[in-house]
Amino acid sequence: MSRESGSNSRTNPKPDLLEVGRIAKAHGLKGEVVVKFITDRVEERIAPGTELVVGDTIRTVESARLAGERWLVRFAGVADRNQAELLNSSRVYAEPIEDPDVIFVHEVVGCRLVDQFSVDHGEVTAVVANPASDLLELGDGRLVPFAFIDRTEVDTVFVSVPPGLLDETE
Repeated sequence: MSRESGSNSRTNPKPDLLEVGRIAKAHGLKGEVVVKFITDRVEERIAPGTELVVGDTIRTVESARLAGERWLVRFAGVADRNQAELLNSSRVYAEPIEDPDVIFVHEVVGCRLVDQFSVDHGEVTAVVANPASDLLELGDGRLVPFAFIDRTEVDTVFVSVPPGLLDETE
């Protein structure tokens, strides 16, 4: 699974875009900003010429570089620190990436979860990051490791889970 889009945020200026990061602060004097990405497809998001929506403005990536554990990004039209500081705390949005071999967060949130016995367990409301395996969170709080997904269809996630995992607790 790709951790693209921690969310399709309620404050998203365009619902067809995915939130992929946030600008933390300006860096240096020449217009670079520190971007904290919430995607594991960063390289595809920062290629020169890529268009991202920063706040509510479309911006073109001019350059990007990794400095330690931080991404420093320069956008076209942002020439100095003063202009870069205006972007502080802005959310960064992008078009979904098409990859038939990867399941993205935005593709499972809102889907129904159905087990190997055709039992519908409700709606997937979130994907929770977890070091062992990301977890699908259901509306009632139950969690299902992403590793148990067999397949997805238009609005359904099909899983094969061990006995008892989806038993409702009272």
